[in-house]
Amino acid sequence: MANGTLGQADLSALTNTTVYTVPADTTATISINVCNRSGLPRSVRIAICASGTPTNSEYIEYDTFLNANGTLERTGLVLSANKNIVVYSTDDKVSVNVYGYEA
Repeated sequence: MANGTLGQADLSALTNTTVYTVPADTTATISINVCNRSGLPRSVRIAICASGTPTNSEYIEYDTFLNANGTLERTGLVLSANKNIVVYSTDDKVSVNVYGYEA
């Protein structure tokens, strides 16, 4: 079982990116940090989903405004086996870190 940093990504614009997948027969308690490295605002989406393509009901953030050089953090999320963290940004220069522990 892993703990600490579980996934990281430098997002490409307009692309769903799977940052972390919970292993089979495992639960995970995680936090997600999204960092806008640009001097311009960005819009981001975060989903906890069964596949790499989220359905409408799987989003926990949708087109959330991220200020220039700003961050968004969601903490204390408990995920069941095989769930994916998928993140999307309207532009590049956005980093995502998923950290926590698996049990």
